[in-house]
Amino acid sequence: MLKKEDTVLVLVDIQGRLATLMYDRDNFFDNIVKLIKGAKALGLPLLWNEQLPDKLGETIPQIKENLTGLQPLIKNTFSCCGNEAFMTGLKNTGCKQVLLCGMETHVCVYQTARDLLDRGYEVYLVADAVSSRTPENRETGIRAIMQRGGKITSVEMALFEMLQIAEGEAFKQCIKIVR
Repeated sequence: MLKKEDTVLVLVDIQGRLATLMYDRDNFFDNIVKLIKGAKALGLPLLWNEQLPDKLGETIPQIKENLTGLQPLIKNTFSCCGNEAFMTGLKNTGCKQVLLCGMETHVCVYQTARDLLDRGYEVYLVADAVSSRTPENRETGIRAIMQRGGKITSVEMALFEMLQIAEGEAFKQCIKIVR
């Protein structure tokens, strides 16, 4: 079960022209924004990753505008775990549960999930906040993560699981976010 005091949100490579080619991209982008806002309402740490932004482009504007005050962790590996700055940032959060979203599901998201699981982290893949260029590759990535021991969740499921009670300021904020 997700616990907000043990959970970090990890965003993977939602950037450049490639982002515009994602399957069901409008829902994908909307769900990423909801997840970021919900994570902020719950006070979760957030690790924002970009792969070679000088070549692939920066994080798309509708996502980036929700990340003010944060800096992206630049990587050249498919897995975020291949980046020392990411691993240091992750360790510094003290979290053992990783809420994982981004693109592409079957490449960077899958390889990050695999490496996190191998390092003993609990990975919760946010299925409605991941995408690939084709629905087949998206589904293949989700299945592969499940087979390795990753758990599947959704934006609303994850937020309300961490809330646990239907009262308080964080609850009010999350209700507004998901509607």
